[in-house]
Amino acid sequence: EVQLIHFHESEVSNYSTLLLSEDKDVLYVGAREVIFALNAINIAEKQHELHWKVTEDKRAKCAVKGKSEQTECRNYVRVLQQLNDTFLYVCGTNAFQPACDYLNLISFELGGKNEDGKGRCPFDPAQSYTSVMVDEELYSGTSYNFLGSEPIISRHSHQSPLRTEYAIPWLNEPSFVFADVIRAEQNNTDGDDDKIYFFFTEVSVEYEFVGKLMIPRIARVCKRDQGGLRTLQKKWTSFLKARLICTIPDKNLIFNIINDVFILKSSTLKEPVIYGVFTPQLNNVGLSAVCAYNLSTVEDVFSKGKYMQSATVEQSHTKWVRYNGEIPNPRPGACINNEARASNYVSSLNLPDKTLQFVKDHPLMDDSVTPVGDRPRLVKRDVKYTQIVVDRVRALNGTIYDVMFISTDQGALHKAISYENGMHIIEETQLFPNFEPVQTLLLSSKKGRRYLYAGSNSGVVQSPLAFCDKYTTCVDCVLARDPYCAWKPLEASCIDIFKESEIERSWIQNIGGDASSCSDKVSENSLQHTFKHGSTAELKCSQKSNLAQVVWKFKDDVLRVESPKYRLLEKALLIFNLSEGDSGVYQCLSEEKVKNKKFSQVLAKHVLELKKIQHTTVGPTAAAVATEGNSDVPKVSAISAEGSTAQTSTTHMLPVTTARVVTKPIGSVLTSAASNTELFNSIPDAVPEKTMFLKSNDNFLLMFLFLFFFILFLCLLSYNCYKGYLPGQCLKFRSVMLLGKKKTKSDFSDCEQSVKETLVEQGSVSHQSGEQPKPAHDTGYETEPDCGSSQLQPADLQASREAKDKPFDVKCELKYADSDAEGD
Repeated sequence: EVQLIHFHESEVSNYSTLLLSEDKDVLYVGAREVIFALNAINIAEKQHELHWKVTEDKRAKCAVKGKSEQTECRNYVRVLQQLNDTFLYVCGTNAFQPACDYLNLISFELGGKNEDGKGRCPFDPAQSYTSVMVDEELYSGTSYNFLGSEPIISRHSHQSPLRTEYAIPWLNEPSFVFADVIRAEQNNTDGDDDKIYFFFTEVSVEYEFVGKLMIPRIARVCKRDQGGLRTLQKKWTSFLKARLICTIPDKNLIFNIINDVFILKSSTLKEPVIYGVFTPQLNNVGLSAVCAYNLSTVEDVFSKGKYMQSATVEQSHTKWVRYNGEIPNPRPGACINNEARASNYVSSLNLPDKTLQFVKDHPLMDDSVTPVGDRPRLVKRDVKYTQIVVDRVRALNGTIYDVMFISTDQGALHKAISYENGMHIIEETQLFPNFEPVQTLLLSSKKGRRYLYAGSNSGVVQSPLAFCDKYTTCVDCVLARDPYCAWKPLEASCIDIFKESEIERSWIQNIGGDASSCSDKVSENSLQHTFKHGSTAELKCSQKSNLAQVVWKFKDDVLRVESPKYRLLEKALLIFNLSEGDSGVYQCLSEEKVKNKKFSQVLAKHVLELKKIQHTTVGPTAAAVATEGNSDVPKVSAISAEGSTAQTSTTHMLPVTTARVVTKPIGSVLTSAASNTELFNSIPDAVPEKTMFLKSNDNFLLMFLFLFFFILFLCLLSYNCYKGYLPGQCLKFRSVMLLGKKKTKSDFSDCEQSVKETLVEQGSVSHQSGEQPKPAHDTGYETEPDCGSSQLQPADLQASREAKDKPFDVKCELKYADSDAEGD
């Protein structure tokens, strides 16, 4: 765990706008309806607070327009820019009526100007935006209307406000991410102008498909642009845009969504370097990439590249092609420099209409901006990068490294460095525990006060640039390859070299990872455990280097973790069904190869022993008492990060009697492997291992067979009862269960008896008519003749004839088994 400083106020959200004043050591935070001034050294200290709420009237009007009164119809602070030493220029969405004002830094109150914020701040808090203050003039990229359908890049100036042309070739549904100014060199011979760069992703105008193809762009305007005299009045005459390329050609991977940009400016650089974070448009595999661009490559595209023009190509997706015609002079989109001044073009107002009309119709460059090395600096799978800042660091050997700090959509921060073998992610730090996206990232590179500030929806986090003190050994400190950290042998600690007043020669640092200079012996953390047969052990081990490989050894032999008996987790080893053969010493080693040298160190050492219990002949009651008495014995000590205290916690997987620390722990908390341990009945030592396994499973097998046959019996009984195959008592029970909804089979005995008697009577009638009588079925009952003369009466004869016509027309009352239930 690392030490982070958090800031959060109750009932306040969306801490997405940050502004750092390094001169005053103040961090300004713009959130929903509030602006904070925090101590930049410790952001937990709040210096000022200003509430900027929306009036009830504006909230009601916003709700009438179909927006949410609780969320959208609020004032989200979107612009925080330093105007001068006394004022900040601030803008907010103001319930879909953008407003801007001046914040007095002395009294920390608004000036009450309440200027119209259209074109400077978005209407919708969900819309993209970016802004930068250049010489007390605000340059912004956002939307200009309520629906967000009119994108605009504008300059707010009392002398010469400018904006882009409202046309698809200029801006086509852009999503703005970043804007910054690149100052011209003071001693440049060209007399060039300062340039403001905008970065965004927009829908392609070059190609037209069924779906929208997104293209990452870089656009540029000149600071001294005054617009045109007749053509492009109060519009940019220097607006040009080009495509940013970030691809892996050999794998056909294209990263065409730009999420954030950071321009690295340093006195040690010949020119600024632009770092961009990209993701693919169809990000099914969860990839993110970081590409770097030299500013000279960008300038060559705008100053020497070809233009594109709109063209109609039949049966083709291509809608814009390269322009190969004559280019007007002065060059369209160029800033006013010494060459233009020599031709009497001292301002954009003097430019000819031919040049202005050309730049109006051809704002898109045909050439693309390619990255350094023609491929990304870093490609990471299963992560989405959101923000990036870059710091330039000089190591102890004088080599300068660019260290990238990249945030993710899960609230984490990756720290990466480029060395001879490629990019290496030094560490990953979880900034926000609730795994929410990082919306803003700021870097303070002031000497002695190097911090990172991250903003999200729930709060702000302050983090140092390095956590050197978490490396407790020389090998760990060197293999981390962190240019901020070095091993100090005199103090036997890993230190931050930028926090020290003087650099000593004895310090050990090697970005290549060569730890051969380390002479100290690696401390081993030995934990002793006692286990029972059939239990499961969890042996924990945490490595410090991301490039190292974890190897487990048992009795000095490499453990075959692919066996079903073991399972290797990220930071632990599980051993199932422990037995006598598993007792011994387990070592967790970290192995890493650097320049054909193998560095190995023991990270953790676990000693497992068999728990021996003396068995005596006792009765069942005594045995139960003994079992209860041992239930509270298994305990384990958790070693703290400092190794000075030990706390006991009940285990659930492996019973342990003691856990003693042999040497000082290597790193942070190393919990004993006795966590998550289950207790089983022990087996006498004299019994062979196979016999112990069989005995321990006999009870389980018998119980399983009993339950199986019992469930099978219940199923058969229920089925036969449902079908009505069982005696009447079961049928009555069934009728009660079914609530009389289902009828059982009827008892036809009474009906059958009546039919038989009718047949007997028919036989008698046949004999009277001269036919041979048919023997009647013996029903088991004695019947008497209807008359003594053996002659049928006329009435009886008529009934016999009717019975002959309908021999089975017998009235019989059917009784059902569940008739009682119905009656009830």
